[in-house]
Amino acid sequence: MAKLVDTSDEWITARTGIERRHIAADGEKTSDLALHASTAALAAAGMRADDLDMIVLATATPDETFPATATMVQAKLGMTQGFAFDVQAVCSGFVYAMAVADNFLRVGQARTALVIGAETFSRILDWSDRGTCVLFGDGAGAVVLKSEPGNGNVDDRGILSTRLHSDGRKHDMLYVDGGPSSTQTTGHLRMLGKEVFRHAVTNLSSVVQEILEEAGLEAGDIDWLVPHQANKRILDSTAKKLKLSPDRVVITVQDHANTSAASVPLALDQATTDGRIKRGDLVLMEAMGGGFTWGACLARW
Repeated sequence: MAKLVDTSDEWITARTGIERRHIAADGEKTSDLALHASTAALAAAGMRADDLDMIVLATATPDETFPATATMVQAKLGMTQGFAFDVQAVCSGFVYAMAVADNFLRVGQARTALVIGAETFSRILDWSDRGTCVLFGDGAGAVVLKSEPGNGNVDDRGILSTRLHSDGRKHDMLYVDGGPSSTQTTGHLRMLGKEVFRHAVTNLSSVVQEILEEAGLEAGDIDWLVPHQANKRILDSTAKKLKLSPDRVVITVQDHANTSAASVPLALDQATTDGRIKRGDLVLMEAMGGGFTWGACLARW
């Protein structure tokens, strides 16, 4: 990074907490990363692609303008039934996708769902802009959801509640300056970092309180907060505002940087693999992205 822009490893680590990030190989697409994550999620669930009714893929960096990248994953998995589509809510994408899939399962239009967050943000970065290029990486994560009868209370396993918000008036604070109908180009990511930081802490704290109140819970009842991994300072500030112990916040930004819609499922994977998140734990996921969009998802693991 120091060879590309005026920065240093010390500066990046101190300001963001990021120590490393991963970049997709030449020719490697978002669907390729999504396929790896999906295969791992299905294996962990003991399921096959033919067991799925739907795929929801959250991404702001699709393989192509159309068709949906989810349909490419569907084909690569060998899933020949059901349906697949993309959700675009930038860094909030995975939380939005979880809410969408949860609602399909609740009303009985599907029994099983594969929810993916996958990004190749390196493709839309301006590598001469120090304020953005040092913050992002590429990655993918996925989970499998299955509908089962419950008691309708917080002791149920699975997704308990979701809350989503957006405010289109904040467009200019975080956006990509291109698109098919505006510039006929992909464009580059643009961000007003200080403004995004300020709104992130406020909005994320607010939506977390909102979902806790709806469930009749307090922050102390949460076993793990799994936030969008944007910047360690945002994570620390949000935890402090919620009066939540730092040792109950899953932080992986040091390993992945900001992977947008992939960051929450990547953090989930790391925390379940290393044994932190255990069956029965109450897990709260939250994220905020360009738009602005933000939301939270409360689940019993």
